[in-house]
Amino acid sequence: MSVRTQSSEEPAEARHRAGFACFVGRPNAGKSTLTNALVGQKVAITANQPQTTRHTVRGIVHRPDAQLILVDTPGLHKPRTLLGERLNDVVRTTWAEVDVIGFCLPANEKIGPGDRFIAKELAGIKKSPKVAIVTKTDLVDSKTLAEQLIAIDQLGKELGMEWAQIVPVSATANKQVDLLADLLIPLLPEGPALYPEGDLTDEPEQVMIAELIREAALEGVRDELPHSIAVVVEEMLPREDRPADKPLLDIHAFVYIERPSQKGIIIGPKGKRLKEVGIKSRKQIEALLGTPVF
Repeated sequence: MSVRTQSSEEPAEARHRAGFACFVGRPNAGKSTLTNALVGQKVAITANQPQTTRHTVRGIVHRPDAQLILVDTPGLHKPRTLLGERLNDVVRTTWAEVDVIGFCLPANEKIGPGDRFIAKELAGIKKSPKVAIVTKTDLVDSKTLAEQLIAIDQLGKELGMEWAQIVPVSATANKQVDLLADLLIPLLPEGPALYPEGDLTDEPEQVMIAELIREAALEGVRDELPHSIAVVVEEMLPREDRPADKPLLDIHAFVYIERPSQKGIIIGPKGKRLKEVGIKSRKQIEALLGTPVF
């Protein structure tokens, strides 16, 4: 590794780094939770089932010396449907465009065929450095964690792939999350910030709001409802005749389902379930926008 010292002629901003990282892994490997922990605000949805992230949500980590832009992709998996194939295409396209790839493997699950499938694909990408991230370390003891770290190191060797780093983290317990950022940043190219400070994501607000509603709609019904559900925000309008110090934003959204039989599950008896979706998502949306919504 070469060490460079900064000469007096070299501009100070040359030290600043900015670039893109993406987290890949099996569905539910903890990618979205990790994005949220790094950014410090909920930007990617974390519903408790696979394939809930339909959009590429970028979270932005601002530091004085760097800007790390996180691209959250759907989990790569063996596709069984056309939608699955399209989601995989989105993942691969993202991989080709980022500066560093974080491969998320849960500490509490042994490396399986799904992980090997992804690792094999990663081994074919020569340009981007790859960091193995062992997630959910709060769920295991130190012996299990050590065994997982050895298994991941071995997996890289089997495929002729060198990990830039292997980092254990717990996003929920906020353990080693900052360290992960410290290790990802040196892998980014030098350059000025790509987004204004204060930006957390470049997703349009309506897309993020739709994702929050979708997350609330999926909560608690994963056994009955597959994840073929979509939400579209039709319009967002400030409520008329409201005093300036008490604004209210009206949000109109459509929830699309695959089959008519799923309508009852979403609505619930006497509309109770749909009301809960509204209450749960409203809290998240108000935190995002900083204004009361209906």
